[in-house]
Amino acid sequence: MNISGAAKLAGVVGWPVAHSLSPRLHSYWIEQGGLDAAYVPLAVRPEDFATVINGLRLGGFRGVNVTVPHKEAAFALAERGDAAAEIAGAANILLFAESGVEARNSDAAGLAAALSESLGIGALKGRAAVILGAGGMARAAVCALSDLEVSEIRILNRNKPRAESLVAALASRTKARLSAAGLEDWARAAGDARLLVNATSAGMRGVPSLDLKLEALPGDAAVFDAVYNPLETELLARAKARGLRTVDGLGMLMHQAVPAFAAFFGVEPKVAPALRRVLEEALGHGG
Repeated sequence: MNISGAAKLAGVVGWPVAHSLSPRLHSYWIEQGGLDAAYVPLAVRPEDFATVINGLRLGGFRGVNVTVPHKEAAFALAERGDAAAEIAGAANILLFAESGVEARNSDAAGLAAALSESLGIGALKGRAAVILGAGGMARAAVCALSDLEVSEIRILNRNKPRAESLVAALASRTKARLSAAGLEDWARAAGDARLLVNATSAGMRGVPSLDLKLEALPGDAAVFDAVYNPLETELLARAKARGLRTVDGLGMLMHQAVPAFAAFFGVEPKVAPALRRVLEEALGHGG
């Protein structure tokens, strides 16, 4: 990588962040475009998040992507946010300008694009879905599924009051009916669901998978896992073994990255099979 002193700088902030494919993804587009730019991973503890963001802004970064566990904190520290970030109460993109920090959220659009690409346009219309988790990714999933015309969304979380808070925050801003429950209500919630969304970090490399009995899902259900490292999580492997359709997190990662790259570097990139092959190879080598 050859960059000059005028290079456009961006990165991804998370804790941990070593698992992230975002540096490989953005670097691929940088190389393809022959840009004078760099994109770097930044491991930042939650207690240091605000300080680091301010340092990056003062240090000349154009912005950063934000991953777990910082998405809600990113939205909270920004001076302004786009409509998607306002609805989700979370941001996966922070843009830096002299006027301050702007929060954006492309997770919902990325998830909607990935699901439509994998399951087909209209596949979820009028059906029920279950979301596991109640954080920033879950909020984005609610927005995405509502846009895809899912009729009912059931949000399950170990901490039921947190799921209830999410429902209270989004019920008036989505078309779908929302309900909250604890994980102990999984079997009841899954009975007629067309889609299960894992919006937690469970199943990420080094993190235990959720122990759910997938037999509770109907035979035509699909399972989406936002985790992409490993590409086939234990949840997806068990779903595939049962004959359910599966959607890994790589499609969402690629689609949500497009508006971030355009904002950071001024060029709109393309999601293409060659990019997926590069990312799959990186995962195959443990990167």
